[in-house]
Amino acid sequence: MSLDPLSPVARTELPADADDVDSVPGERQRRSFLPLFVLAWFGITFATGTIAGAAIPKAFAFLDDATKGVNLSVVAGVGGIVVMIITPLFGRLSDRTMSRLGKRRPWILGGVVAGMAGVAVLAIADSLAVITLGWCLTQAGFGAANAAVHALLADQIPRRIRARVAAAAGAAGGLAVILGALVLAVLPNDARWSWFVVPGLIGAVLNVGLFVVLRDITRTDRPDRFRWADVLSTYWLNPRRHPDFFWAWTCRLFVTMSIVSVSTYLLFFIIDHLGIPRDDASGVQALTLAVFTVGNIVMALVFGWVSDRTGRRKPIVVFSALLSTVGLGIAIASPDLAVFLVGIAIVGAAQGAFVSVDVALMTEVLPSTVDAGKDLGIVALSYQVPQLLVPIAAVPLLAIGSGENYTALYVAAIVFGLIGAAAVLPIRAVR
Repeated sequence: MSLDPLSPVARTELPADADDVDSVPGERQRRSFLPLFVLAWFGITFATGTIAGAAIPKAFAFLDDATKGVNLSVVAGVGGIVVMIITPLFGRLSDRTMSRLGKRRPWILGGVVAGMAGVAVLAIADSLAVITLGWCLTQAGFGAANAAVHALLADQIPRRIRARVAAAAGAAGGLAVILGALVLAVLPNDARWSWFVVPGLIGAVLNVGLFVVLRDITRTDRPDRFRWADVLSTYWLNPRRHPDFFWAWTCRLFVTMSIVSVSTYLLFFIIDHLGIPRDDASGVQALTLAVFTVGNIVMALVFGWVSDRTGRRKPIVVFSALLSTVGLGIAIASPDLAVFLVGIAIVGAAQGAFVSVDVALMTEVLPSTVDAGKDLGIVALSYQVPQLLVPIAAVPLLAIGSGENYTALYVAAIVFGLIGAAAVLPIRAVR
């Protein structure tokens, strides 16, 4: 076993025993691995979440307030297509990587370098076309790192602690969203480049930390020749052969559509529905995300512990969807910011409960740990597809009536969440 943190550990590619809660394909890691794994997860969310959820909307609000909604939908939609294409593909290529650095580490390092190239483009962008280009590059780069980091859940995290680790990572992701909004709120309005460079650099540095300490699996057996048929199969798992995976994927898809419907247009809701001036809206957005995140983190940690102790995942998903329905209903009917914050706090708590079991549930219905990168790339699509579908659906929903119809958008979010809860019920392999 190498003591050099830059040297990966060779390991035969054998699937872990599904009945052994301590069995994983990877090697025993240093004590610093778990905190740095969570920090890398935090970093990716901090970079992409802050840029997509705060920096780009704010840039459009300042560039052309009249077309900000349509412009944001275009960028989110195109970026969604890019990340949908690259994430499973990069995950599969990561599974096949034979670098002396290991299977995942080259993609973590290369991903943040490419992501920062996209951030550099965003920092100088002053039009829809250039912002779209920069966001696509950013998505592709950090998406590659994200695919590798997600694969580590199956490579390196034992099942007996997987829900708790996933809950901690989910809580870190929630914290990243609020801290990103807070950071953006204090950055000067006349230094637009900083809205992109600061979160990008923080995300990159944290992922480099994981790259340094990770004892990665080194693939020694040469994979079969990569064919076009393999490329197509990268985006597909037969739902008849793997029904539990299909239902878990569908559950995650619709629950994510519910939350993305709220988060993507949150800044515009604050400006248009609550009547907050755009110069003050970033601060209110940060407050809103703070309220959301407190409930999210508390419930993620509580239900992560409950889930690992009881071995039950499905009832928590159903509870999450019902609680989210209540919160979204309050948010829709809110006459002012105070009531809206109550609704958002409940939605955050519901999302925290879901996050506590979401990733653990998905890893427990994977067809194989050997192809974890590819399969978790398909899992990631259930998070990324909503980033394409929601902006497309939002355009006609917001246009209902006199326009800016956030009630219709939030009702759609409720429906999405309830469909997601129903989808978890047919799963047999997980309680």
